[in-house]
Amino acid sequence: MIIGLLTAVAASACYGTGSVLQAVGSRKSARREAAESSTTGVTQHGGPSLSSTAKAAVTWEFMVGTVLDFVGFGLGALAARLLPLFLSQTVISANLVITAVLSIKLLGIRLSRAEWSSIAVVCAALVLLATAAGPEGSGHTPIATHWWLLVASVVLIGGGILIVRLLGGRAAILAGLLSGLGFGALGVGVRVLNGVDPFHLPSLLGDPALYAILVAGIGGMYLHTVALQIGSVNGATAALVVGETVVPGILGVLWLGDASRPGFAWVAVLGFVVAVAGAVAVAWFGEPEAEPGAAGAGTPEAGERPTEVAAR
Repeated sequence: MIIGLLTAVAASACYGTGSVLQAVGSRKSARREAAESSTTGVTQHGGPSLSSTAKAAVTWEFMVGTVLDFVGFGLGALAARLLPLFLSQTVISANLVITAVLSIKLLGIRLSRAEWSSIAVVCAALVLLATAAGPEGSGHTPIATHWWLLVASVVLIGGGILIVRLLGGRAAILAGLLSGLGFGALGVGVRVLNGVDPFHLPSLLGDPALYAILVAGIGGMYLHTVALQIGSVNGATAALVVGETVVPGILGVLWLGDASRPGFAWVAVLGFVVAVAGAVAVAWFGEPEAEPGAAGAGTPEAGERPTEVAAR
């Protein structure tokens, strides 16, 4: 349990730091497109084009942030196999808190009293969850459910990319939610993946869950980048947290056999609900003071709120 918690916290730290850097790279790319009066940087509906998203991904800030994301992914995958999903996914989603705290130093912003209160609520909720968490379920499921997970991931990401491109600049909240659901599907896939323990390469390569992980992870990363380019609205960040934590947590209990300690079910439910609410509050009270496009520099202005760059 302790090793799993430390692993989840480390994954959260990597994701939180990576989100700050990715946001800087995404905003820099978007502002460069605007400064050049580029007509190829947006779709006909006002959303970022595939080319502009690709340009954001090759800024050095975004690349370093992506490396941290991959490290976080590895640590998060380990945590998903060591802890109940309702605990591992909630701890990892607490990177909103880490992002907010790091933004004080990296972005020169100030946190409001409401934001500090929300951070304290999340930390208290995580203590409740750690206290109540029991052993994780076996993760053994019929191969047919792995196929369903792959189909769901393809539909989620493929349909999400299409819808976001059609909605354009109005898709920030939807992109955040779909990105969170993608990362949630990734966590579920890691948990049920065959051929890992003990390691057996043919079983691993033949498991549809492996390809669900790839589709959900890569697609979730794309939608995450789009949300940052559009401008991280507080509601988009909150939607991402809900998608990443609520759905996998419920599936872990109903499908994978995750459970709390005997007599602590109510503590687990309370901690889960409070943690999600606190993370949403961090995003909500971090409403930007200025429009993202108002700055002409390549980095966020000092007045931008920490949850403008919070992602996962």
